[in-house]
Amino acid sequence: MRRAALLAVLVGLTPIGQASDSRREQDYATEIQQQLTMGQAVWLKVADQPFLGLYTEAEKTDNSNVVIVLHEMGEHPDAKPLVHRMRTALPLHNWASLSLQMPIRESGARTDDYYPLFDEARDRINAAVEYLLKSGAKHIAIVGYGMGALMAAYRLGDKPNDVMALVSISLPVPQTTAPQAQSLELIKKVQLPFLDVYAEFDLPAVIDTARQRRMAGKDNPVFRQIRMDGEDHGYQQDYELLVKRVYSWLTATVSEN
Repeated sequence: MRRAALLAVLVGLTPIGQASDSRREQDYATEIQQQLTMGQAVWLKVADQPFLGLYTEAEKTDNSNVVIVLHEMGEHPDAKPLVHRMRTALPLHNWASLSLQMPIRESGARTDDYYPLFDEARDRINAAVEYLLKSGAKHIAIVGYGMGALMAAYRLGDKPNDVMALVSISLPVPQTTAPQAQSLELIKKVQLPFLDVYAEFDLPAVIDTARQRRMAGKDNPVFRQIRMDGEDHGYQQDYELLVKRVYSWLTATVSEN
């Protein structure tokens, strides 16, 4: 059943030096709200700048377990098929979801153009966590896809206390000197339950660095890596299996903590 309520949350955070493309975000938001059939739009704020989230309640629980979903580079919080599937399927398995609009550049921007947005991405995740805690969430996890996974690792390497687990889907290890995008160092810093999922035919920056990611996580007793056989970066062969891997691991992680 569609819920059209819009919630505004003002979180006082530091000003942003490098801003997202707000016009492109607004275009996405307008399109999403016109077509939204599951969940509700939630407007959060960082430094007086609103950004869209899509909150979907769990069907059979009190919404104390919530997953923050972060999309791939240049996408939006209802991007089909993977992000849409993740945000709508997890609530069927006792995990509410809050899918966030992450900072984006103009269409056609390069990967390197996104790294200056990572501080803004961190602040948006902080705003989402604060909103969820005030709403009664007890266990908050993050599921990040591609660039979203890298943004999540950047945030959790700095301030992990209020998040209990990270699932990275197709986490890249870019060849860059940008300090925000040093994936291997970030993995070492994230001393939380950490599930690293990648596809057999994923992007080179993901496939070729799988062993490096495992080695970076070797001192974390709750780091686990899974390869999804037969899949490519879009994970279009078996969404159900990917979702099952995520919620099964999250549920087991919560029960152990």
